[in-house]
Amino acid sequence: MTTQLDGPLALAWFSSFAERFNSTQASLTELDRLAGDGDFGTNIASALGRAREALPAESEATFASVFQATSRGFMATGGTSGPLFGMWFRSIAKGATDEVASLADVASGVSAGLATIQKLGGAKVGDNTMVDALEPAALALSAASEQGNTLAEGLLSAAQAARKGAKSTEELIAARGRASYVGELARGVLDPGAVTVALFFEAGANAVGEPQEWTPLINISS
Repeated sequence: MTTQLDGPLALAWFSSFAERFNSTQASLTELDRLAGDGDFGTNIASALGRAREALPAESEATFASVFQATSRGFMATGGTSGPLFGMWFRSIAKGATDEVASLADVASGVSAGLATIQKLGGAKVGDNTMVDALEPAALALSAASEQGNTLAEGLLSAAQAARKGAKSTEELIAARGRASYVGELARGVLDPGAVTVALFFEAGANAVGEPQEWTPLINISS
């Protein structure tokens, strides 16, 4: 049973996240086009590419170094979402107390990153942003840690909470970001940032625990 996230597992998490994002990039771009300026998919894909180039070799990787490299890739990306994700990943990296990270470390880092994002952007649950998926995931991780759950159980709980939060954005009118400019026209459109947070935790759950068959959140044709 895996109790700590080491460098190779962190790399597996990143690779799974990148693969899941790339497979849905076109749909995420379309979501952003419907409610924003349509550059979300391109920006995040570019950030993932930069991060991949900065990743350490598996033999040298630690949990912190993988997420530090991921953070740098996102921080160097244009737009708003890239730097916000970058700051969040930086907080996750800082959560590690050693070369590895426990469930408590991941929960601490995710919560610290959430606090940073909210301090900078002022978004809260219900504003139709990445926070709608991120806050439930952070709370689920903290609860799992306090209850003594395994790392796999904690990440699975976070993924389920993030998916539920991302799905909730479909019925919200944005109060922050470019989607707030289109008002009622954005109702029925999932927030791409929230979906990406869900993809991230799904990737983590699959990298650490038993792979899950996740039902796609996005259905543009509907």
